[in-house]
Amino acid sequence: MSVTGKMALLARSFLFFLLHLPLLAVSRNVDAKRKEKCTRSHDYALALEKSLLFFEGQRSGKLPPSQRLSWRGDSGLHDGSQIGIDLVGGYYDAGDNVKFGFPMAFSTTVLAWGIVEFGRYMGVQLGYAREAVRWGADYLLKATAQPGKVHVQVGDPYGDHGCWERPEDMDTSRSIYTVDSTRPGSEVAAETAAALAAASVVFRSADPHYAAKLLRRSIQVFYFADGNRGSYSQSLGNTVCPFYCDFSGYQDELVWAAAWIYKASNVSFFRDYLAKNVYQLFLDGGNIGEFGWDDKHAGLYVLVSANSIFSNVGAMVEDKADAFVCSVLPQSASRAVQYSPGGLLVKTGGSNMQHSTALSFLLAVYSRYLTRTGRTVRCGSAVATPSTLINLAKSQVDYILGDNPMNMSYMVGYGNDFPRQIHHRASSLPSLKRHPARISCTEGSSYYQSQNPNPNQLTGAVVGGPNISDSYPDSRAMFQSSEPATYINAPLVGLLAYLSARN
Repeated sequence: MSVTGKMALLARSFLFFLLHLPLLAVSRNVDAKRKEKCTRSHDYALALEKSLLFFEGQRSGKLPPSQRLSWRGDSGLHDGSQIGIDLVGGYYDAGDNVKFGFPMAFSTTVLAWGIVEFGRYMGVQLGYAREAVRWGADYLLKATAQPGKVHVQVGDPYGDHGCWERPEDMDTSRSIYTVDSTRPGSEVAAETAAALAAASVVFRSADPHYAAKLLRRSIQVFYFADGNRGSYSQSLGNTVCPFYCDFSGYQDELVWAAAWIYKASNVSFFRDYLAKNVYQLFLDGGNIGEFGWDDKHAGLYVLVSANSIFSNVGAMVEDKADAFVCSVLPQSASRAVQYSPGGLLVKTGGSNMQHSTALSFLLAVYSRYLTRTGRTVRCGSAVATPSTLINLAKSQVDYILGDNPMNMSYMVGYGNDFPRQIHHRASSLPSLKRHPARISCTEGSSYYQSQNPNPNQLTGAVVGGPNISDSYPDSRAMFQSSEPATYINAPLVGLLAYLSARN
């Protein structure tokens, strides 16, 4: 886990104690549950369908008639009203009720990238995938509607994390947090620009007018991010830290955004900006094995290589993408990740599945580039072919879906055995249909403490996952393992589509 992830983990640990709730005992006997790992065939198309359903469960705002997870209700209908703007909509990042703009923008970018790369394999799910991107993009358009400002968060995280209540009931502060010229936030603004640009590529043919609007706004927000440089971690302080701090710097987001805008627009300015500044990234270093809501290095190198954007510095970018492969390849001498006995890619810290899904997605994208160019990747004495990369990515997906020593799926609703007590407020509290009366902040504690399965199934949610020993405690209190997040599922959508076509 990145330093950022560690800080976020510490934050959630601190806020957990604000609930004044005792630590729950692990509800299953892990040692008794452990079995020899079995291998089975998986229905990737079904898993894709469920993974997209998860995003409906994370929606904030007025739910549409097409909403399929019917136990969810409208929420956050007055967001932004206290400052006279409309910030209704968007996604809750994980099991809480705050709208954090940084991970929301990243999730939207990667959802869109999955469609751009693998949408042709999505079949009937393509429409739902586009809906998932549009739900995020529509909100980001609202958050950037005022020139020179990006509204990057809705909700007081301290008050929210101190309560256990349904989003439909929430009565904690819905404070608005904004970056502007006096309080810069280049990383979150640039990631927002990237998301809008990536979404514009998705809708280029399906809805050209919408795509053009997204691209125009993306360019506007990029100029704001680049022209008012600074980190929102410093500008907004403990409002955003230690929840979603930026530790990798904002330069990677600026270059990442330029790459997406160039892909969406073909405007040479952004290619030139990208060429100049990606070289600076080489000089500054950076973790080539990281890709997530904070660090874009590996994703950037794969995106640029796979789209053959450069002729002059392309070989250097390709070298960096190759180095990413070597950083995760099990037999590589330069491997920078661990693997559990059951074969799960592991980085230190909690919410590990965010790494497994994001890095596996990159492997799938890069494998197709290697196939097109007839290349392999050399990692010392080890040689990675396109099939090597796909098989590694597939092994991570198969682990998530049940090929693991616990013989359980880590996607809710997939398979016969999956997490039942996920760390998620809406899932763990009775729905409005079952319990129309309001459940207050403190009244929710009894549901949090309950040993019963969550009453509402958050279908498709992939939890943080097991530890380095392949053990998983099915417990709401163990949020490091049991909390789902949009940035865990987002990379999985495109990857599942690709695997479904190869089945």
